[in-house]
Amino acid sequence: MDFKPLALFLDRITAWRIPWAEVLVMHRNETVFRYRSGMLDLEAGTPIDEDRIINIYSMTKIMTCVAALQLVERGAMLLNDPISLYLPEYAEMSVKRGEDGEKTLAKAERPITVRDLFTMTAGFSYDLSVPSIREVIETTAGKVPTRAFAEALAKEPLQFEPGTHWNYSLCHDVLAALVEVVDGRRFGVYIQEEITGPLGMRDTGFDLSAEQRGKMAPQYFYDDALGKAIRHDNNGFRIGTEYESGGAGLLSTVSDYALFLNALTNRGTSPAGVRILAPATVELMLADHLTSATRPDYNWEHMKGYGYGLGVRTHISKEESGSLSPIGEFGWAGAAGCMAIIDPANELTVMYGQHMLNNQEPYVHTRLRNIVYACI
Repeated sequence: MDFKPLALFLDRITAWRIPWAEVLVMHRNETVFRYRSGMLDLEAGTPIDEDRIINIYSMTKIMTCVAALQLVERGAMLLNDPISLYLPEYAEMSVKRGEDGEKTLAKAERPITVRDLFTMTAGFSYDLSVPSIREVIETTAGKVPTRAFAEALAKEPLQFEPGTHWNYSLCHDVLAALVEVVDGRRFGVYIQEEITGPLGMRDTGFDLSAEQRGKMAPQYFYDDALGKAIRHDNNGFRIGTEYESGGAGLLSTVSDYALFLNALTNRGTSPAGVRILAPATVELMLADHLTSATRPDYNWEHMKGYGYGLGVRTHISKEESGSLSPIGEFGWAGAAGCMAIIDPANELTVMYGQHMLNNQEPYVHTRLRNIVYACI
């Protein structure tokens, strides 16, 4: 294995517009390459150093789906269950009908299922400024517990009949609330006790200790008008002090999250024997769950050749993707640019980290993945 081209790529993108980048590659449970490039703090001129904590944003979704799948394994719920069995506020939903500009509301004909939450087919949007969300922020004095968020969102009409379209949305935030109700523990406590704690992930969670706050990496946003990255530290998806967003709320490090990803690479069990999912469940997770109705909506250019599983992209066509990774490679990414590559067939795990919004994902991630596979 020769990873010099991967190091050169990180050097190139950090010389371009991304303040810093880091990659960790594991093969057969051994770290075979780790490299970081660029500046942690552009203003101070501080180079990136080890184990900085970052917002992983939508890579939270992978862990949220694992948490919910654990409850499926235990028989606590089924994918085909209506979520109203557990979240009764979703028993009768209204849905928008008609053409844009002439929308009317009607009663939804089909219930939202647990599967719909996993597969982004529930009918939600990603709009956190809707009236019900603004109201719950006010009525909870800015706390917005995860369960209260789900109750508030149920007041909003659906964008489409459940199951008929794929739409990237707040589905996994509601899935986190579902975990809370089905299990009985607060979502962050469940995550810590069932996943991060057993795996030895000490710097992953929804809130930071005083010591951990000192390890937080500055976050940037690339301003095209100014032609430079500017400091932008807040997580816009953290809408309340008690809100544990299953879609975008976790903080972690490259080292920590690689432990979690590698357990999935090993079909659900860590090298130390900690089992977070059964192999059959991992197979279900990475299966393509798009249908003839929903597939046309999953049309992001950089996802060509990929299907959508239970909260993850999953490689289904090398001819369409142009990717060097094998069929069945899966993972997801986050708003500030981090990315996961999970490859059970090759026993390969890649955790890529950066911390810049306006993250250049279509350019960086597709190239980085091909370079990794060329190097091995």
